[in-house]
Amino acid sequence: MTTNGQSAVESLVGQVSQVHERATVKTVFGDPMPLDGRTIIPVARVGYAFGVGMGRGGLEKEGSGEGGGGGGGLNVRPVAVLEVRNDEVRVKPIPDVTRLALAGMLLAAWNVFWITLTIRAAMRRRA
Repeated sequence: MTTNGQSAVESLVGQVSQVHERATVKTVFGDPMPLDGRTIIPVARVGYAFGVGMGRGGLEKEGSGEGGGGGGGLNVRPVAVLEVRNDEVRVKPIPDVTRLALAGMLLAAWNVFWITLTIRAAMRRRA
């Protein structure tokens, strides 16, 4: 692999290894915000993933191939709000509308499948 390819992979690996140092409590809990005599603290779910690929050599001619690559992703979703008032703390969840919609579509597809299967079985019995 070329020197540029090696340095790029080493740089990516170095950045990935620093993620755990950057992931602090502030990553999940937002800054407290005063509002109408109470304090609001946003809460999020954080997830990340990384991958690195390498390659070497070609099939036709030895030394003809090289490779490299890498990538990563980060997902942050709000999950709740903490409401602090005097000596009371309330957790107000934030529903994940996307997940609810997907669950509804899955349930509808499951019902259509079984209804169709039942109708076909009934039609075969009549025939």
